[in-house]
Amino acid sequence: MPDPLWTAITGASSGIGAELARVYAARGRSLVLTARRSDRLDALKAELERTAPGIRVETVPLDLERPDAPAELISALDERGVAIHTFVNNAGFGLRGGFGTMPYADQVGMVELNVVALTKLCRLVLPRLIEAGRGGIVNVASTAAFQAIPYMAGYAATKAYVLSLSEALHEEAKRHGVTVTALCPGPTATEFTIRADMEKSKLFSHAMSAADVARIAADGHAAGRAIVIAGAANKAGAVAVKFAPRALIRRMAGWLQG
Repeated sequence: MPDPLWTAITGASSGIGAELARVYAARGRSLVLTARRSDRLDALKAELERTAPGIRVETVPLDLERPDAPAELISALDERGVAIHTFVNNAGFGLRGGFGTMPYADQVGMVELNVVALTKLCRLVLPRLIEAGRGGIVNVASTAAFQAIPYMAGYAATKAYVLSLSEALHEEAKRHGVTVTALCPGPTATEFTIRADMEKSKLFSHAMSAADVARIAADGHAAGRAIVIAGAANKAGAVAVKFAPRALIRRMAGWLQG
């Protein structure tokens, strides 16, 4: 029996992460799911094993904000004999409010998760993929990566970092048969809106479903794309910000936070 193709997904307990797990399971991928909430991971594992018989599902409850957690995740994979084919860095969160008034610890934690943990995991995983000469990494960025956003200053900056890193790694890795993709969803109907205090934001009046975003992400990565922007309107917006004056774009972005 051939070895299973393993996909690891961080932040897999809900939203885009959980939907990506469903997409990859339906495509015959075995899965490693990690997130803080072990009860949700167990429930998702049971669902996937029921709906996609024949795949394997491993769960690794971890809080990736902890400095040692990325290395612990890779050690857990090694202990279980899992050789990753596709690694999805989905774990992350956003914050809305004035940069000088939001809690310091929350903002630092966001950077630790969105930037530092993601960077550590890319560095730990990419050499293995290059050695194998196959597979890849999907880093979940955001359309927020394309412009500065007042009142979400730190979040937009973290996603700009993710986009830049992913594009560079895409060029480094592709000659080895490895694809690194930045997924840039726009407003998406997930628990993100609650954590970021954006339930009443104008941006989320026409949010995409997490299931649609996940399908687009998996298809785009399989096609070898460096950047996947989910949704026609979001693609148009990403193009528009390249040509409009930056001062105008940031003022509009601030207004949309209302």
